[in-house]
Parts: sequence; structure tokens; C-alpha cells
Amino acid sequence: MDLTELRDRLNLREAEILSPRATFSRDAIRERPEDHLDSDHRQPFAIDADRILHSLAYTRYIDKTQVFSLIPNDHLTHRVLHVQLVSKISRTVGRFLGLNEDLLEAIALGHDIGHPPFGHDGERILSELCLEAGLPRFMHNVQGVHFLRRVERKGRGCNLTLQTLDGILCHDGEADITALAPSPGKTFERLDREIDRLLKWPETPLRPTTLEGCVVRLADTVAYVGRDIEDAVRLRLIRRDDLPPECVEVLGRTNGTIVYRLVTDLITHSLDRDEVGFSPRVAEALTRLKAFNMARIYSAPQIKTEAPKIRSVYRALFEKFYEDLEKSNEDSVIFTDFLDGMDPAYRESPPAAVVRDFIAGMTDAYFLRLARDLLLPRRLPPRF
Repeated sequence: MDLTELRDRLNLREAEILSPRATFSRDAIRERPEDHLDSDHRQPFAIDADRILHSLAYTRYIDKTQVFSLIPNDHLTHRVLHVQLVSKISRTVGRFLGLNEDLLEAIALGHDIGHPPFGHDGERILSELCLEAGLPRFMHNVQGVHFLRRVERKGRGCNLTLQTLDGILCHDGEADITALAPSPGKTFERLDREIDRLLKWPETPLRPTTLEGCVVRLADTVAYVGRDIEDAVRLRLIRRDDLPPECVEVLGRTNGTIVYRLVTDLITHSLDRDEVGFSPRVAEALTRLKAFNMARIYSAPQIKTEAPKIRSVYRALFEKFYEDLEKSNEDSVIFTDFLDGMDPAYRESPPAAVVRDFIAGMTDAYFLRLARDLLLPRRLPPRF
């Protein structure tokens, strides 16, 4: 049996089983041709999902902060679980809407791959350091695309499709958006222009080029809004009775109920439409619940007490690694742990950009270990 024949049949079958609004595998656009993919039995967006899943950056999701850092509780959500939840929710919605589940999975698994240590707090700190060093501001969605195009596979990149990279870039945006229509017809050239514009004007609205990308963007919110409440209740940061009654009435008071009602409404309100979105009543409740989370969870002073120390370590590591590159100190971990074996073209990157990429890719634990090893004094031997 020639599996590529089965693959071709699956591609043809998509026209029968998927919505006309879906992204078909035959329309996948890869940045560089790869002859061996002609004999690969996998469909193109499934290849993207596999490449992301097996990337080193995906492996490092395991110890990346979602919301709560430095808290010894094994039941708190980390980035790795969040992206899995986004993938599951996206594929559930996409199945009912007749969309391409492989593309949904690829975008969802890769959408947060550019997050640095300590979540959004780390993102803000690293952005300040980048601007001081003459680089564009740091944005995790732009960094995710950069990682997968230019850093993974020792600087050769994963050569993902345009549709997947675009979905990763456009997963972040207007905080209170509750309905989204795609912007079709993108090219890699347009993707690069959108990245440049976003880095200059971060409030620039972006829309994914596929309906699948729109689903992932809304599924991202569905995945975190109730889950963050559960984590905050577990930490006694809030009580469940603190939730706004008007939100509880519409969405429920537990993560399971919140996710179920949001997913049900999203599917029902998006069927046979050129956009995906929530009904007005659910959209209003979701907006209010997100505002509650921002005020009572994400901005809570109890979880910010170590932020000044984190900021100091970020600066110290950035400056140290920049100096190591400038002095060609090849004993430094930026050479041994990051640049060793890198493609020569990548090694020509500006030193500040290399430092940015190295730090952005760190897990929280690795970041703290380097802080201890490189910045704190060590005991000297009892005799010399």
C-alpha cells in the first residue's frame, strides 16, 4: 500500500467533509520547498504540528510560567498545559464548524512558543532591555514566529507553512475582541510587513488569514479565563464567591462550566458564518470576567513581590551575555548551551538579538539556575 496515495485521497476528501470556509491541505504554502515531503504520507498541516511538537522550544514549555511564578504547587497551570487546552478546545470547535483540525492543532501548539521566562512580566522586562539595546520591542507572538523560522533546528528553522505561522503571529491582539473574521490572501511578504508594522506600532490590529487562526485566537481566551480562576482559588488569592454575579449567571462558577458554555456558544453563534464569535450576552459576560481576572488575579500585589528581583536578574544576565559575545568568551553558556552548532548565518546576527533569543527561550528554572551560578558568589575551597 502506497501511503502517499491515501494522503492524496484524504486531501481530495476534504472538499467533501470540510466547510467551504475551511483551509484545505492542498492550499498549504511552505516557505521553502522540500522534495522529500512529496513522499511523506502526512498532510502538510500535520507535518507542521509534528515539527512544533518535536521542537526544542516546545519541550521548554514544561517549565514556562502561565500566570503564577515561583509558587511550589504542582497543580498550577504551566504553559505546556495551557497550549494543550487551547489545542483541544480549538479542535472541538473546529470539528463542529468543519474546519481543518491539523491546522488548528499546529497553530494552537505553537501559539505561545515565544514566551520568555516568567510570562507577561518577563515579556515586558525583556522588551525594555531590547529597546535599550537598539532592537525592536519584544513581543512573544513575533518571537514565536522568529523561533520557528530562524532559531529552531540550529538556526535552520522548521520551515512551517504560512497558515501556521500567521496563526501564531495573529493569536494575540485586541483584548476584548469577541468576534473575528479572517483576512484571506496573505503571503510571506505580507506576513513580514505585518511583523514590521506590529513591532513599530504594537496596537496594530491583525487578523489571521484563516478561519482556523480566528478560532485559535478565541480558544486561547476560553482556555485561560476559567483555568486562571481555578488556580487563583486554589492559592486563596480569591474566593469563588468573589466572581461577578452577572458573569456567574451566564457562564457559571467553575472552569468546567465556563469552558463548556463558552465553547457551546462559540459553535452555535459561528455556524455557517464567515466569522467566529460569541453571542452578545456571552460576549459581555466574558469581557466582564476578563476584567475581573485582570483586577483581582493578574494585577494582584501578592504575586508581584519578587518582580523587582526578576527584573534585576534579567538585566544582569542580558548585560553579561552581551559582554560575553562582544569579547568572544566561548566558555560562556551562551556559546556552549545556545550557539554551539548553530548555522553560520544565524551566528552573524547582532549580539543583542542573540542574547534576546537565548534568554527568551529559557525555562524559569534554567533562568534561576544561571542567576545562582553566574551572579551569586560561590564558596572558595578551604585550601588553595
